[in-house]
Amino acid sequence: MNDEPSTTVHAAPAPSGPATVTSRRSALFDEHVALDAKLTDFGGWEMPLSYPDGTIAEHRACRTATAIFDVSHLGTVRVSGADALARLQATLTNDLTRVGPGRAQYTHLLDDGGGVVDDLIVWWLDEDTFDVMPNASNTSAVLAALGGTDTTATRAVLAVQGPGARSVVGAVLPDAAGVARFSVVRAELAGTPCVVAGTGYTGEDGLELAVPAESAVPLWRALVAAGAVPAGLGARDTLRLEAGLPLHGHELGPGITPLQAGLGWVVAWEKPSFRGREALSTERASGPSRHLVGIATDGRRPPRAGDAVEVASGATGEVTSGNFSPMLGHGIALALIDGPTPEAGTPVVVRARREPLAGRVAATPFVRPGQFAPGSDPSPD
Repeated sequence: MNDEPSTTVHAAPAPSGPATVTSRRSALFDEHVALDAKLTDFGGWEMPLSYPDGTIAEHRACRTATAIFDVSHLGTVRVSGADALARLQATLTNDLTRVGPGRAQYTHLLDDGGGVVDDLIVWWLDEDTFDVMPNASNTSAVLAALGGTDTTATRAVLAVQGPGARSVVGAVLPDAAGVARFSVVRAELAGTPCVVAGTGYTGEDGLELAVPAESAVPLWRALVAAGAVPAGLGARDTLRLEAGLPLHGHELGPGITPLQAGLGWVVAWEKPSFRGREALSTERASGPSRHLVGIATDGRRPPRAGDAVEVASGATGEVTSGNFSPMLGHGIALALIDGPTPEAGTPVVVRARREPLAGRVAATPFVRPGQFAPGSDPSPD
């Protein structure tokens, strides 16, 4: 879902550019500085890319234990009122009536051509109140499409992820630990209202906690003291890639539709209308001209976004995201391939920058939830 910087896990990359005076900072900025985080200007926010132990260590902490991420750069658009549900239903692709209050739903905002303006999560707080969670750079576009109020500056969002996440959260907020996956619960933190959602972007179990900005520091410190390992945006990107999750601007965006990205399940065709429905219906009838697939390559050198892909069947395509998998020990990628979806195991050649990479089409997710948890069997299915 979420727009993150492309990184390498062999060595933390240089920031995308120096932070400018216009960069926003989360309520946890001073905590990141105190932890000697490498900071980067991203989507208008100065955020931690990694901490001194590095991206690989942070990544593995999330797969085997518990990691904590500051994701306050993501937007929050509060949509409320008697017509709130109708506005969301008429604009977004998914059908909120499939869930209900107290639940979260993944959905898309499309343009008129069927391309994905943003992929986002809707937290349905009560009958007439919704928190829509867009990617950082798309908050204004979502606000313009849905109306509502941008409440991003008033809160911080902490993502606690990994097989030990519920135990760690339970040590600090006992009532929050039991929030089910894709459920949303209003709770209290030392008398301060907060929202806890069973959502995340790592492929592991976990929780996201939205708290008033002034409550972020004590909560962060308590969760770290309980065993959560601080992790930056670099690890968040490698984790979501292992999980086969799309990244806006790579697997989703203008000219890339939900059907091409293999996310047709997020489209509620039974709804009479939503933005982009006509164009998407036309594509559905003819079939997508390209499909998103997973690729596993031989060796540690990873594919990169923009690399050309040649499939043994004769099809061609382009890598949309690629990196080294810390858990699997070889390169992995997502790629848009022209024509029908090739079968898993079909040989491919990735035309990388230095020399071609041999690989094969692979099923996603590359890593299963809980696969590397203590006591689990990490071998493939």
